[in-house]
Amino acid sequence: MRFPFKTAALVGKYNSREIGSALLRLADHLAQRGLRVVIATQTAERVGIAGFETATLAEIGHLADLVVVFGGDGTMLSIARILAPYDVSVVGVNQGRLGFLTDVSLDTMIQTLDEMLAGEFVVEDRFLLDAVVRRDGQILHEARAFNDVVVSKGAAGRLIELEVFIDEQFVYSQRSDGLVIASPTGSTAYALSAGGPILHPTLEAIALVPICPHTLSNRPIAVNSHSRVEVLVIHADDCCANLDGQHRLELKVGDRVEVSGSMETVRLLHPKGHSYYDMLRQKLHWGEKL
Repeated sequence: MRFPFKTAALVGKYNSREIGSALLRLADHLAQRGLRVVIATQTAERVGIAGFETATLAEIGHLADLVVVFGGDGTMLSIARILAPYDVSVVGVNQGRLGFLTDVSLDTMIQTLDEMLAGEFVVEDRFLLDAVVRRDGQILHEARAFNDVVVSKGAAGRLIELEVFIDEQFVYSQRSDGLVIASPTGSTAYALSAGGPILHPTLEAIALVPICPHTLSNRPIAVNSHSRVEVLVIHADDCCANLDGQHRLELKVGDRVEVSGSMETVRLLHPKGHSYYDMLRQKLHWGEKL
């Protein structure tokens, strides 16, 4: 990690103009503190900010030490995938409710960033998932996911049949609505709503969580992040693969979806005193009286 931070890049949710004033306020503050401030080109164009250096996300990866992302967890997912190959630290500023990944509030943004510039922060390195889709032995698509890779039924609504292999060993076949293959980060997303386990971010593990399996003995399992998970589509009237709920690819019978832990990680910075368990308790309302 490059510290102390010298260049800060600001990236905002592209389809939201609401972040403009907050983003400009932080840009001015960081510039006054002597940092080089760069704003993502699309963000600057969308919210109408001028007077600051602009750069594409790929250029930001080379230029910046610190990237501040304005938006929700969905925005963080898309930005983090792009920035993963670069040695940058990422902070998430949430526009509304506290997020799992974007946990700096607009109200305390200036104070929190000042503390981080002074070295007061908690570091988390999150690994991503590499996904490859093969058809007739040929690579059809390659992509990376932060949360999860989901093989699921499509609009037809009928159960699909899958075979699952781990490190080329047959594990099980299942008829279900689909299968969630989740990183520890994604274990609190779709996988959680499908009944999967919560994996602490420091675990090097991947969760396999069936979605509404026809046989109740099909249970979630967790495997080592160095494992290669392979899903073979045996029968489906309509089937697709979704990555982080943001990229969709239509699948056919015989297609194989291969997923493994990526060598690249995303470095998240949290405010000082950050506790993963406090965050879970707040987000999931643990211990609240009904």
